[in-house]
Amino acid sequence: MEHSKNMVHIAYTALEEKKGEDIKVIDISEISTLADYFVIANGTNESQVHALVENVEEKLEKSGYVLQQREGYGLGNWVLLDFGDIIIHVFDKDNRLFYDLERIWRDGKIIENIDNL
Repeated sequence: MEHSKNMVHIAYTALEEKKGEDIKVIDISEISTLADYFVIANGTNESQVHALVENVEEKLEKSGYVLQQREGYGLGNWVLLDFGDIIIHVFDKDNRLFYDLERIWRDGKIIENIDNL
């Protein structure tokens, strides 16, 4: 679990660096076997979504974490990055509202302050 917490910190910081909006971390470890955490953010347009995704990938890979799967990059409206223990979702604003992952995964625990993670 420490391993995935470190990954969350790196991903969160990478999203902040590129001005990701409304960054949320959901602990899903007790309700799913998919991952320990979801990290969700949105950009204002396709270019920013790509910049957010690229920065997260770069920072996590430089820290030795391996990207297992990337989905949706070509469209730029919802990109999923699967790093095994954490899954990062980067949306444009409209798709974030439409898919509303926070509602779907409401049984998970929202981490209000990642410094307490």
